[in-house]
Amino acid sequence: MGLLDKAKQAAEQAATKAKEGVEDVQQKRELSQAYGELGKTAFALIESGELSHSGLDAGAAKIRELNAKIAEPPSAAASSGDSPAADPSQPPAMPN
Repeated sequence: MGLLDKAKQAAEQAATKAKEGVEDVQQKRELSQAYGELGKTAFALIESGELSHSGLDAGAAKIRELNAKIAEPPSAAASSGDSPAADPSQPPAMPN
């Protein structure tokens, strides 16, 4: 087998491995999306009272908490801290 044949074979093997890697990443992404869809469905069933299990309580509570934070108006989030609101016309404060 000549040098060119060996190089061609190595390139084909590398291309095959790369293709398998891409397929693996795509399958993992699809799996993640399927888990996400299942989670959304399960949460909707929990909220409607059709599904109840103690193992789901912590996750459902976390989703409710995050949804509440997202729904909170930006001005309420900024004013909930102890520090005074920054004047947007001024440059940011320098750290001490």
